[in-house]
Amino acid sequence: MSKIVTLVNQKGGVGKTTTAINLGASLAACERSVLLVDLDPQANATSGVGIPKNQDKSIYPVLTDGMNIREVIQQTELPNFHVAPSSVDLVAAELELSDAIGREFYLRRALQEVAKDYDYILIDSPPSLGLLTVNGLTAAASVLVPMQCEYFAIEGVAQLLNTVERVRDMLNPGLEIEGIALTMFDERMNLARQVAEEVRSHFAEKVYKTVVPRNVRLGEAPSFGKPIILYDIRSRGSEAYINLAKEFIQRAETVLP
Repeated sequence: MSKIVTLVNQKGGVGKTTTAINLGASLAACERSVLLVDLDPQANATSGVGIPKNQDKSIYPVLTDGMNIREVIQQTELPNFHVAPSSVDLVAAELELSDAIGREFYLRRALQEVAKDYDYILIDSPPSLGLLTVNGLTAAASVLVPMQCEYFAIEGVAQLLNTVERVRDMLNPGLEIEGIALTMFDERMNLARQVAEEVRSHFAEKVYKTVVPRNVRLGEAPSFGKPIILYDIRSRGSEAYINLAKEFIQRAETVLP
């Protein structure tokens, strides 16, 4: 049975989609089967793995018309890494589903069809807390929060965790915090180091030891439709995401006594 993890942060530009793409690709490189569900109408996770945006086969008809998700899943360059693409049509999904009974559970039901096919299903949620993100939170077993080391970051994450708690109370009692990943870290900046220390002090073991640095090659990779491990395996960004994947696996697959 898949472990379903939603990547979420209501603030844009924090490395959420970059983490979804590159954690997924790195997990696949570690011989885990991975499905990336692009739930963001911007479809950057879709194009970031080399799949064209705005095509007929996307997660949109899965949510709105009940299409079987198997019909839209596509293979990436990595054998163990598949994607359920997004498209701009997904913008309309929140309106179309707004009056639907059980509207928060549409994605959960769709993923049941493929739950036994993958080790991990990663969901890239929109940078908002609307119905699409709620669907991602309701479908997931846990939440991974990418977080940039900047001023107000802790306050933003605290607000997000309050939302997660409300979803847990009302819709998904088993929802847990998978971890907090520090992204876009610039070791030359005192503020970045101070925020990282404060985050670790505040959230303790929930924060991954691996820190993803600011990296030019990491920023270039999406424009070539490639995860960083295929674009430049020797880059610092590639090294960071491979290490994050190993740490993710160690946490997720450790059986507690």
